[in-house]
Amino acid sequence: MTKYYYKKTDKKKRRKIYRILSFITLAIGLFTVLYIFYPLISWQIYFAPYFASANFATPIPKTTVVDPSSIGGLISQAGNVLTGVDYTNAQNWFPNYNVENNGQKKNSQIPFYTISIPKLGIKNAIVSTIDYNLASHLIQYPQTAMPSERGNTVIFGHSTLPQFFNPKDYKTIFATAYKLKDQDMIYATVNNITFLYKIFNISVVDPSDTSIFAQDYNNSYLTLVTCTPPGTVWKRLIIKARLEKI
Repeated sequence: MTKYYYKKTDKKKRRKIYRILSFITLAIGLFTVLYIFYPLISWQIYFAPYFASANFATPIPKTTVVDPSSIGGLISQAGNVLTGVDYTNAQNWFPNYNVENNGQKKNSQIPFYTISIPKLGIKNAIVSTIDYNLASHLIQYPQTAMPSERGNTVIFGHSTLPQFFNPKDYKTIFATAYKLKDQDMIYATVNNITFLYKIFNISVVDPSDTSIFAQDYNNSYLTLVTCTPPGTVWKRLIIKARLEKI
């Protein structure tokens, strides 16, 4: 005759395991919600004081309204990060923009030049015209005008949380770009000739808005682009400057 043995279940141990699993599940849920909505929190912490006192062309509203479209945008940007979109590659910042078919003129043969932004403590930051690697330098987007030429020079730079700002680290170089205002100065040095630009327009756009690449040949313009709010990839901060006569 076969004998069967039954082991008494330790109910206290099982309840303890259930509590631990519940806590882990709750923690994951809270982390996910905070991660998705962190841009709104970041907006209130870093942007509200500056946007309240500055004139922005098309800023995120001072009181951000959480509606279905904004929630969709937040979830989308969180999904992009979690799925491994490489934001050190400038090509991924505006996924709807096809540089090969935009009909704009090609860059000159100058591979590198520098820009300086005194207000941010940025001095002689290297701008590359030949690649998309934002971890190593700033990037002038292909087929946009060179500084001093008529047209629009579009320069991309990384941002992160402002407390990590380091003007010599290209992964954090534009972390405090949101502090720039009208009439602040940007210097571009090409072939040892320095050109002065003054900011006249600051806006915030969605990654689907590719109008920043448009070329306006009635003057020489310089456009800085970075992700915003700080520490997120939700929106794009656009800082536009115009060449001044020296």
